[in-house]
Amino acid sequence: MVLVVSEEVREALDARRPVVALESTIIAHGLPRPRNLQVARELEAVVRAEGAVPATIAVLDGHPHVGLDKEQLERVANEDGIRKLGHRDLPLAVASGASGATTVSATALLAALAGVRVFATGGLGGVHREWTATQDESADLGLLARTRITVVCAGVKSILDVPATLQRLETLGVAVAGYGTDRFPGFYLSDSGHPVDWRLESPAQVADVMRAQDEVGGPESALIVANPVPEAEQLDPGLHARVLADALHACEAEGVTGQGVTPFLLDYLVRHTDGASLNANLAAVRGNVRLAGRIASAWAGV
Repeated sequence: MVLVVSEEVREALDARRPVVALESTIIAHGLPRPRNLQVARELEAVVRAEGAVPATIAVLDGHPHVGLDKEQLERVANEDGIRKLGHRDLPLAVASGASGATTVSATALLAALAGVRVFATGGLGGVHREWTATQDESADLGLLARTRITVVCAGVKSILDVPATLQRLETLGVAVAGYGTDRFPGFYLSDSGHPVDWRLESPAQVADVMRAQDEVGGPESALIVANPVPEAEQLDPGLHARVLADALHACEAEGVTGQGVTPFLLDYLVRHTDGASLNANLAAVRGNVRLAGRIASAWAGV
């Protein structure tokens, strides 16, 4: 596999300057055009405003790219047929010369291979509801159990089984800390209703934990920094509960299963909250990207 690291990202890494990895599925699959490209540019600008270099990750014509130029970013946003790639799909995409946007698992893997230590996203995948019947669990969890990267996220998507996901992360040995909170955030919501065991208060504290990970040794697992969306920007909890219950019933009634469940539920939430869930999603992503830039700077000693 030829890993293509952009000149800007390579120079920053060589000089030990801060770099933040960004996924590309939000660009290709998470937002409508042309808003997707606007948001992609905005998130890169947020990283730069914090003194770090953005490294948006995607696979183009079979080549994994860590850091995209203007034309490549536009291609991911506008080209039809861009696939959605988890880490398991990377060898297939590389061998077939395919192009795809990377999910959390693929982004984390490629970032780590390039030497990028900090990654910002919206919400992690996790254990799905009715897991005991479906055995449906995101590949994000297993990949993060064996990849040394710090992931800044707004918890896991609230459509998932949050307590089961937290238990699974514990079983896999993935460290989880709330940022400025003792509660695990719920993506659209500041509080999922579940606690976290550890709390960090500053980018410097996060960087200290990252250094301690390397000093202690052990499995090459991730650090999850759970950063809640501000309460003023979260989705109204009552509205969230009502619409999510309706979405779950609709999903069952229509027989949606497997990989179709998450996009069905997220789309239902957007449509039946008049876009409020999307606004909360973007607020969470912006906050995570901003914090990731600050953590990357602390990690680099800036």
